[in-house]
Amino acid sequence: MSSLREKQIAALKQMLNLNQPQTKLMAAEPVWKILIYDRYGQDIISPLISIKELRELGVTLHVQLHSDRDPIPDVPAVYFCMPSEENLGRMGQDMQNNIYDIYHLNFISPISRQRLEDLAAAALQNNCVSQIHKVFDQYLNFISLEDDMFVLRHQNSDSISYYAINRGEIKDTEMEAIMDTTVDSLFSVFATLGTVPVIRSARGNAAEMVAEKLDKKLRENLRDTRNSLFLTDATQAGNFSFQRPLLIILDRNVDMATPLHHTWTYQALAHDVLELSLNRVVVEEGGGKSPGGSVRAKTRACDLDSRDKFWVTHKGSPFPIVAEAIQEELEQYRSSEEEVKRLKATMGIDNESDVAFSMMNDNTAKLTSAVNSLPQLLEKKRLIDIHTTIATGILNAIKSRRLDTLFELEEKIMAKASLDKPLMDVISDPDTGTPDDKMRLFIIYYICSHTMSESEFEKYSQALENAGCDLKPLNYIKRWKAYTRMASNTNQYVGGGTKTVSMFSKLVSQGSSFVMEGVKNLVVKRHNLPVTRIVDELMEMKGGGATAGGEEYRYLDPKQLRPTDQSQLTRNRAPFNEAFVFIVGGGNYIEYQNLVDYTRNKSGSVQGPGGKKVVYGASTLSNSRDFLKQLSLLGQEVH
Repeated sequence: MSSLREKQIAALKQMLNLNQPQTKLMAAEPVWKILIYDRYGQDIISPLISIKELRELGVTLHVQLHSDRDPIPDVPAVYFCMPSEENLGRMGQDMQNNIYDIYHLNFISPISRQRLEDLAAAALQNNCVSQIHKVFDQYLNFISLEDDMFVLRHQNSDSISYYAINRGEIKDTEMEAIMDTTVDSLFSVFATLGTVPVIRSARGNAAEMVAEKLDKKLRENLRDTRNSLFLTDATQAGNFSFQRPLLIILDRNVDMATPLHHTWTYQALAHDVLELSLNRVVVEEGGGKSPGGSVRAKTRACDLDSRDKFWVTHKGSPFPIVAEAIQEELEQYRSSEEEVKRLKATMGIDNESDVAFSMMNDNTAKLTSAVNSLPQLLEKKRLIDIHTTIATGILNAIKSRRLDTLFELEEKIMAKASLDKPLMDVISDPDTGTPDDKMRLFIIYYICSHTMSESEFEKYSQALENAGCDLKPLNYIKRWKAYTRMASNTNQYVGGGTKTVSMFSKLVSQGSSFVMEGVKNLVVKRHNLPVTRIVDELMEMKGGGATAGGEEYRYLDPKQLRPTDQSQLTRNRAPFNEAFVFIVGGGNYIEYQNLVDYTRNKSGSVQGPGGKKVVYGASTLSNSRDFLKQLSLLGQEVH
C-alpha cells in the first residue's frame, strides 16, 4: 500500500500533467508548461520533487506568484496556491495583463464559494473566461518530509505554534481560527489517503477541539454521497483495506521535557545543532579571508532525502556510529579510486612485448568496468563530502558545548538514575554548554522531579541567572507544572538511560577525519517516550478508555451515524495495525525517531508483514532553540 508521501507525490504529478492521469504514452511526451506557486505551494513541492524531475514533467519555468513576471504566450500556466484574498487578487492581475493564454488553477485547500465567485467575476471583467481551462481543489495542505512523517506548515508556522495556542491573551476567535487551520490540513491528509480514521484524543485541551472539528468535517463529507472524497478510493484496486487507521491527536503539553532534550541521533542532532528544514540542512564551512582580514564563513546547503542511501540508513543512528560509517565509506571510495589509477598505469606500459599485450587485453575489461562505474563513484564521493561536512559541523558543536555530557545527564535524570556530578556543579561550570543548554537541562530536571522546595528552586534560579540564563522560560514552566497533573508525568520517562563505551573503534580513533577525543561514546538504552507509550496503549486497546496514567481518551468514529460513547471500546477490542499520531502545538525528531524504533521492535522491520505502522505528524517542527524561545515569550506573561 502506498505511503502518504507517495500519494502526495502522485497527486502533484497528476496536477502537473494538467490534472490528467499519467500514462506511459503521456510520460514519454510531456506537455510543456509554467508552474506558478506561492510560498506554501513551494514548501509542499520542494521536499518531494526535484528541479530535474520538474523538467522531466514538462515544467520549463517555476516562479513565485508575487514575483515580477513577463508575458509568455502559447504555454499553459499551472497555478498551485492557497485560495487567499491576496493570491486571488494577483491572479486577477495576471488575467488583466494577459500574461498567459491558458490557466489551470489548483488550490492547495478548497476555495470558498464566495471567493470562487470573486474569481469568476474577475475573469468576466478581463474577458478571459475561455482561457481558464480548469479549477481544482487539490486537498494537499500538508508537507510530507518522510514516508512516515508530515508537518502542516513551514511558512508562517508561528501562527499555529505552541506559543500561539497557549498565550494568555488569545481570543476565542483566534483559537477557533488556529483549530480550523489545523483541521483543514488534517482533512487534506486523509483525503489524500482516501481513508477515514477512527479518532482518539485526550479530554479538555486543544487536541480535543481538533478531534471534534475533524470528526464533524469528515461526517459532513461522508454525508454528501455525490461529492464525498472517501467513498470511491476505498474500493479501488490496491487501496482496499480491511482495517481503518487510528488517528491519535495529542496536545504538546502531554510531554514538555522531550522537546528540550539534548539528543544523540544524526537527524535529531542536525535539527538541534544546525539549520535543518524541509529536508535541507545549511552548514557553515571554513571560509577564506575577506579584504579586511576577517575570516569569512561560507555556508553550504545539503539536501537530505530518500535518494541519499547513507542518510536513509543512518539518520536514526547514534552520532559515533555515523562517524564510523562515514569513515568506512571513505575507505571504500579510496580503494575504488586506487583500483582505477592502478589500471590506468597498467594500460600505459610498453605495448611492444607479447606479455604487455596480453596484460593489456586482460585489463581492458576491468578498465571498461571501472569507467562504467565512474558515475556511481562520483555520486558516492559527493555524498561522502556532504555527510563529512554535516558531521564535522555537529562534532564541533558537541565538543564546544559538551553535548555528550548534557545528553547523558538528561537521560539519567529522565530515567531516575543517580547523577555522577551534582546538577549545581554542571550549571556553574562555564565550560559545559551555553546558557540555553543549562536552562534546558534544569527544566528537564524540574519537570521530572516529584517535589522541589521553593528555597531549592530559588537557589537553582540564582545559579542559572549567574550563568547568564534567561529565566523567563522557567517562569512559564513553573506555572505550567502547577496547573498540570504531575502524578503521572514524573515517572513517564522511566526505562531510559545510557551506558558509556570506553573507546571508539580503531577506525575512528586512529587516522580518522573525525577527531573524537574527549567525546563520549554513548550507547542509548531503548525506551518508549510518553507519546510512544500512549500510541502503544491506544493501538493495542489496553485499559479500555483510559491510558497515560488513567487519563481518559475520547473515541470518535466519523463513520458511525451518531457520535460513539466509551462503551464502543468494549465492543471493538481488535488492536490497530496502523496509526497516525498528531501533535497539536509542534513536534520534534526525537519523538519521531522513538516511534520509528517502536515500530521496528514491534515488527522486526520498519513495517513487516502484518506489523505495526505509525506515521508521525505535527503542526510544525520545532527544534529546542525555537521551543525555548516560545517558552520565553510565554514566561513574559507570567507575573
